[in-house]
Amino acid sequence: MSLPAFRVLQPRTVDEACRMLAEHGAEAMVIAGGTDVIPNLQMKLFAPHVLVDIKLLRELSQIEFSPRGGLRIGATASLTHVLETPWLAEEFPVLSSAVATIAGPLQRNMGTIGGNLCLETRCRWYNQSYFWRQSLGGCLKKEGDVCHVAPGGKFCWAAWSGDSAPAFLALEAEIEIASVSGARRVPLRDFYKNDGKDRISLTRNELLTSVHVPARMAGRRGVYHKLRVRDSIDYPLAGVAVAMEVDASGICRDARVALSAVNPAPLLVRGAGEMLVGQKWSRELAERVAHAAIQTGKPLTTSASTPIYRRDIVRVFTRRALEEVWKNGQASS
Repeated sequence: MSLPAFRVLQPRTVDEACRMLAEHGAEAMVIAGGTDVIPNLQMKLFAPHVLVDIKLLRELSQIEFSPRGGLRIGATASLTHVLETPWLAEEFPVLSSAVATIAGPLQRNMGTIGGNLCLETRCRWYNQSYFWRQSLGGCLKKEGDVCHVAPGGKFCWAAWSGDSAPAFLALEAEIEIASVSGARRVPLRDFYKNDGKDRISLTRNELLTSVHVPARMAGRRGVYHKLRVRDSIDYPLAGVAVAMEVDASGICRDARVALSAVNPAPLLVRGAGEMLVGQKWSRELAERVAHAAIQTGKPLTTSASTPIYRRDIVRVFTRRALEEVWKNGQASS
């Protein structure tokens, strides 16, 4: 489980980091907290010649909010920084609820928001040692040409296994991406490709610099629920995020439901907003939205849990999250 040989470059500005990425191309990888990158290097999933370390770029570590610009979180802001920003929990509870479930305190001290949004997809056939993968003949995502989840096809079903992305999707977030050609902003929902092998719309010479949430999303009720083997550290086997605006009479004015770990990308539940807007709480309505959630989520044999159980959990978590947010305002997972 040793690391491959590589050089570490530490740029002093975002522009310098972009130049380094452009210069080294496919031989370079970005590293910040390293909580996902380093284990993957140890597993020989990647062998870059250069790591571009952006952790010390202070311009990317800020968390700020303005009535005009909304919420901006720099890509290298630590997960702990997010949790210890008190007004974030008050104004964007679905985000704080999701981040609080990521790994354990040590990993949250190191891990970053940008890193969590760019995680590698995971699969029981892929996230193994080099020796184990070689004995199997590799897989479609690495060193092979067969997907062991769906052997008859040529599509990689490795699952998206991050927690902050569904919360940001429920808040209609956008991300900012920098390169030597300049900066661009794209909706987060367009960042993910729903392909386990080619997971995100980010080229090797581009750098995710920040995530933005519109100001109108401040104050939305929200919660995130997560299924995992061990509550203290594990990746999600299924995750449901709900963000909702409810008026004084209990009528939903806006809502979004997003899923994690049951597809190759974090996804918004199709039709959930249309079903919820203009309605008051009812168990029948929650059940209809939960049914839409299990139609969106397609868990397969990518993890230790069975697809049937994860599918059932998506339904239960969706129904439970809607009830908590509607009745209690906001709740913790």
